[in-house]
Amino acid sequence: MSRLALFATATAVAATIAAGAASFASPQPEPAPVLRIATEGAFAPWNATAADGKLVGFEIDLANDLCRRMQVRCNVVAQDWTGILPGLQQGQYDAVMAGVTATAERAAVVDFSAAYAADPAVFAVRPGSELASALPDVERADLSTAAGQRVASSAARALDGKVIAVQASTNHAHMMEALFPRVRLRFYETVDAAALDLSAGRVDAMLTARTSVEALRAAGGSLIPAGPAFSGGVLGGGVAVAVRKGDQLSARFTQAIASAAEDGTTARLSGRWFGTDLSAR
Repeated sequence: MSRLALFATATAVAATIAAGAASFASPQPEPAPVLRIATEGAFAPWNATAADGKLVGFEIDLANDLCRRMQVRCNVVAQDWTGILPGLQQGQYDAVMAGVTATAERAAVVDFSAAYAADPAVFAVRPGSELASALPDVERADLSTAAGQRVASSAARALDGKVIAVQASTNHAHMMEALFPRVRLRFYETVDAAALDLSAGRVDAMLTARTSVEALRAAGGSLIPAGPAFSGGVLGGGVAVAVRKGDQLSARFTQAIASAAEDGTTARLSGRWFGTDLSAR
C-alpha cells in the first residue's frame, strides 16, 4: 500500500474514533415528551377547523403556549364534543381544551386546572323576534346569587312553551334542564347546526356562549343576543383544562396558566380571537 493510501486510511480511522468519542462525551438531548390535547374543532373562535383541515383558534394558540411553558410538545387533535370527556377517561389523550367549563358535575369524573377564561351564556334570537323584548332587560345574571336566580325565573316565564336549541352535553344544556323546565329543548351536535335551525325558524331561540353568538355575527349571520349574560351557579366556574382523575397534569397546567396570565399572553390571545379580554379573574 502506498504512503498516500496509508495516510488516508489512518485519517479515516482517526476521524471515526474522534466522532465516536465526541458522541460518547456529548450525548444528544432526549426529545421533549409529547402532550396529547383534545379539542372540538367546531366551536369558533375558541377552536375551529380551517379549510385546509388545520385546527385554529384561541385554545389552539393557548395550548401551544402552555406546552412551551411546561417544556413539552403539543399534539392537538380534534374530537367530537359528545365523546370528548369519555375519550379522556379512556386514555385516548392527556388533556382537553375545548371550551369546557369546570362544573361540580364534571369534577366528579375529571380533574380541572385553574380557569383560563370565562364566557357567559346568552340567548340568541332572530332579528325582530318578540323574545328580544320579552326576556329580562338586565345586563348580567349571576346564578350563584338570589338576584340572578330571580332573573332566570323571569326568563323562564318569557320562554314558556318555546322551542330552544342547545348543544348536547354542555353546561348550557344543563342550565336549561335545571332552570327552564317548561321549554321544549332541541339538542344539537354543534352550535353551527343549532344556529342554522334558528335562522331557518325551526326553533325560537338558542342558548350558547356569548362569544359564539359574536363569532356567528362576524361570519355574516343575522342572529342577535337577547336578555342577560348568565354566569355562575349551574354554569360553573370558568373554562379550564380537563385531565384524568388524580393526574398531576392539572397542577402543571395551573402553574402554566398563571404564568400566561401574569405576562399578558392570555389577554393578548383573547384580544386576537375575541376582540376582548376573557381571561379568568
